[in-house]
Amino acid sequence: MSSENKMGTMPEGKLIVTMSFPIMLSMLVQALYNIVDSAFVARISEDALTAVSLAFPVQLLMIAVATGAGVGVNALLSRRLGQKKQAEADAVAVNGVFLSVCFWLVFAVLGLLFGRAFIAAFTDVPAVVDMGTSYVTVVTVASCGVFLLFVAERLMQATGSTVYHMITQLIGAVLNCVLDPLLIFGLAGFPALGTTGAALATVISQITAMAIGFFINIKFNHDVHLRVRGFRPDAEILGGIIRIGLPAAVQQSLMSVLTVGLNRILMPFSQTAVSFYGVYYKLQNFLFMPVYGLNNALIPMIGYNFGAQNRRRIERITRYALYLAVGIMAAGTVLFEALPVPLLRLFDASDAMLAIGVPGIRTIALSFCFAGASVILSGCMQGLGRGGESLWVALVRQLIVVLPAAVLLAQVSLNAVWLSFPLAETAGFVLAVLLHRRVTQRLLAPLS
Repeated sequence: MSSENKMGTMPEGKLIVTMSFPIMLSMLVQALYNIVDSAFVARISEDALTAVSLAFPVQLLMIAVATGAGVGVNALLSRRLGQKKQAEADAVAVNGVFLSVCFWLVFAVLGLLFGRAFIAAFTDVPAVVDMGTSYVTVVTVASCGVFLLFVAERLMQATGSTVYHMITQLIGAVLNCVLDPLLIFGLAGFPALGTTGAALATVISQITAMAIGFFINIKFNHDVHLRVRGFRPDAEILGGIIRIGLPAAVQQSLMSVLTVGLNRILMPFSQTAVSFYGVYYKLQNFLFMPVYGLNNALIPMIGYNFGAQNRRRIERITRYALYLAVGIMAAGTVLFEALPVPLLRLFDASDAMLAIGVPGIRTIALSFCFAGASVILSGCMQGLGRGGESLWVALVRQLIVVLPAAVLLAQVSLNAVWLSFPLAETAGFVLAVLLHRRVTQRLLAPLS
């Protein structure tokens, strides 16, 4: 490379803004089109909204696996670039693409074989089972868009080209918003496909964004080179990607486990409770996605400067990211506490859903600032190659505390169930602080 990458030279505050803002904006738009998706489905019927809510853990699991592969590629690639090892960086990129194709094929087969059984495990309502099965089948068989889009975006992030990442996300989001009403309700001569139309709109948008992402990488991303000719899978590189990315994948998949577990806990109360949690998750994503975008930008910045042995930049980058993340979450807390009814009305919420949702949203919102800080501290540890510690934080936040607490609190009342979120996020924050301190003392103390 002819010049130093900006991740090693740009002032830390400016670097955080220039690298994270495009990702934050694109992920915010992605969260918005998820909200639009559910808002359109809710206008079909509450059964349709429930079907999509029950299918959502499958999508979360695919995103988790794709995220894990992306984090592994991101961390290895940025570190190799920081060490000025171009050939090794290129090999990481190509092996990352190969691994993503393998994951797509696995989920396509699983979706075809077990989609109906998964939905039927939660409900015996025929309409919900049929709609949920159709949705799951479409999004798994055509999941190449999920897996390959994630790796294409991580190649951009790892090299600091986050504006291109924003372009691919914006195109996919806009296309999804256009296709949703056309394919769900049968407008402008399109067939009315209901929830299947929502699934098709999603996968068409993802595949289009994926194609654009690879075009941009090949044409404009000069810091990494995708060479297919003569490619052979490299077991060492693939093992490195999986080793770093597996904790991130497990961490992300915990949200799928949490959603399945909560659906089990909430279904005995009412189907409306399950529908509310599905709605809440989409609203939460609108707030959390910018923080996840900031975290996605943080990982390659930390990895690059760790490869360059620059402790001071790592510490400053982490501090600025914490300030920004907690600020975003504080604003979100105010929004969710003040406006729960208008937020739920976006999804045609019935009076029954409002009775469940208003106290639910206000209780869960108390956990937001703790969650934002935990995400950033975990991202710093991932950038340093210590995914295991970040996994423990996620386990406490999304499994070890929240589900047992929800089971116990369900014995009191439905409203009490939502207290499990602030309890879990507080515990996760305390653990994140302790583990981050230990990791940085071990890895950064020897650096100048």
